[in-house]
Amino acid sequence: QLQASGGGLVQAGGYLRLSCAASGRTFSRYDMGWFRQAPGREREFAAAIRWSDSSTYYSDSVKGRFTISRDNAKNTVYLQMNSLKPEDTAVYYCAAGSGLRVGLEKYEYEYNFWGQGTQVTVSS
Repeated sequence: QLQASGGGLVQAGGYLRLSCAASGRTFSRYDMGWFRQAPGREREFAAAIRWSDSSTYYSDSVKGRFTISRDNAKNTVYLQMNSLKPEDTAVYYCAAGSGLRVGLEKYEYEYNFWGQGTQVTVSS
């Protein structure tokens, strides 16, 4: 089970930190990702982090503003979101994959488990 939290309403230029807590199994050896879905749009990749060496990957739209990290001791992955823009408004989902293939980190089919999503709203 993956439980995402930390969403909310924030003004443009502000920040939020999302958390994704895992329970029921140990996700320390899973690669983790964050995806988002804006109203009327398909779900898209935001960021991912590998368990083996904590390599990180970002979409062009969030690179330089968002940071993904993980705390294996707490079985939790985070998404620090800075300099938020209205276009970042979306439901954010965390996901876990048992071995993301190189170059395929942004594809949903690489992930085996999904959380329920947390709403992020950025006002202008």
